[in-house]
Amino acid sequence: MPPTPQQLIDLVQQGIPDAEVQVRLFSGDDHFEMDVCAASFAGKSRVAQHQMVYAALGEQMKAAIHALALKTSIPKEK
Repeated sequence: MPPTPQQLIDLVQQGIPDAEVQVRLFSGDDHFEMDVCAASFAGKSRVAQHQMVYAALGEQMKAAIHALALKTSIPKEK
């Protein structure tokens, strides 16, 4: 059974505690769009940022999530 958007948010925030996460379904119940903003991404390549998110999602990435459109960013300084 696919996870809910809130379950995905919880997983990412457990793995990346400073993350602000938004998740939307975009097709069916296993296609997601995710925006993750975290200061801990600073100094890391886009690939490394995405790997951090995939690691936080763990087993969900291997089976339950069919498609994930992922955008990562670093908070803008005020």
